[in-house]
Amino acid sequence: MLRRCLVANRGEIAVRIIRACRELGIESVAVYSTADKDAMHVRLADRAVQIGPPAAADSYLRVDQLVSAALTTGCDSIHPGYGFLAESTELVKACAEHELVWIGPSAEAIETMGDKAVAKSTMHNAGLPLVPGSDGRLSGPEEAATVAAAAGYPVLLKAAAGGGGKGMRLVHGPDEVRAGFLAASTEAEAAFGDAGMYLEKAVINAHHIEIQVMGDGEGGGLILGERECSIQRRHQKLIEESPSPFLAAATLQTMKDAAEAALKALKYAGAGTIEFLVGEDQSFYFMEMNTRLQVEHPVTEEVAGYDLVQAQLLVAGGEGVPPWDGETRGHVIEFRINAEDPMHGFRPAPGRIVKFRPPLGPGIRIDTFVEDGATVPPFYDSMIAKLIVSAPTREAALNRAARALDEFVIEGIPTTISLLREIVDEPNFRAGRYTTTYIDQIGPTLATLGEA
Repeated sequence: MLRRCLVANRGEIAVRIIRACRELGIESVAVYSTADKDAMHVRLADRAVQIGPPAAADSYLRVDQLVSAALTTGCDSIHPGYGFLAESTELVKACAEHELVWIGPSAEAIETMGDKAVAKSTMHNAGLPLVPGSDGRLSGPEEAATVAAAAGYPVLLKAAAGGGGKGMRLVHGPDEVRAGFLAASTEAEAAFGDAGMYLEKAVINAHHIEIQVMGDGEGGGLILGERECSIQRRHQKLIEESPSPFLAAATLQTMKDAAEAALKALKYAGAGTIEFLVGEDQSFYFMEMNTRLQVEHPVTEEVAGYDLVQAQLLVAGGEGVPPWDGETRGHVIEFRINAEDPMHGFRPAPGRIVKFRPPLGPGIRIDTFVEDGATVPPFYDSMIAKLIVSAPTREAALNRAARALDEFVIEGIPTTISLLREIVDEPNFRAGRYTTTYIDQIGPTLATLGEA
């Protein structure tokens, strides 16, 4: 069992991990930049270490500072959370060098899945279906044009080393390939330090559905069900739910079988998410694997009754994968609350929160790091809270979500609450009729987005 864990993150996920540690009797050590000196995670941890100035590159992304903080406070492990260095093989290897337990999968698994082209090849060999496209990295725009013609337009050009919508271009025809390739590769180089590109056919009217896994490191583990993540804006998720209102039971079972094959092929340890693109005909294709905890992990925790963060800690501590009864219960929807101004192009809205009054009542969970008087700094991700609602049916969950969003009060800074509240009542979303293009299609009809 682990004894003392350094939480190498900030915000709501740092709070979440610290609380999981406390419930398991594991001491926690927080790290913080000077911008976060008064943050909730700093107060909740057993100890806290300042690791640098506000810029993430000088604090939360400093492997040397994190390892030093762990060693000087007598930690035996590091939990990376999500974002920052959660998928950094450099940090994994530094942990091994200093005999610190890394709470996550092996460096090999992270490396394999981190290069999207290598990941596709690995998953293809494991039997997972792939979207037609390039076998690996493209040599240049000329090869991209050849592969695109074979796959059929429209196609997506994607950064081999990245995600989050950066280094990505939708190309509708051969006359757009060269410009799209050069623009995407330039963006990828700036974002990831790697201009490598690959290409795949664009799946029309697609759903973004992911399968949560918890691997035992020996090829086995648990397949904990799906999350529907198709409500996105600029490739960033806004709302996630489970079960998917779209997916057929037979398709879900086949996707679970594919996830099981991936676990076996990678000998994967800990929490991971296998993401699929699902067409309107229920055909599905492997997209990528996130070798870490996801922002939306509470959806699975609530619908499956399974604590993913505690399971991560137990697996890494040599306790094995905690059992699960295999049952899912009711319907769960998560809403990401961002400090952004939807009336002005979703520009970030850092500042001081004057009042923070989250909703209460049955079936409501709030994951956050803010409170009255908290300051949201301008240096990091804009998400400040997650509202997770649970109910016996999807209709009941939507009604509960409407009530909860109406009651959610945040004063002092703009947030996305009004947008989320509009979506809950939008007829297509209510009916479960939506794909990854939902926000693009419906946005102009929403008051919150009409002028954005």
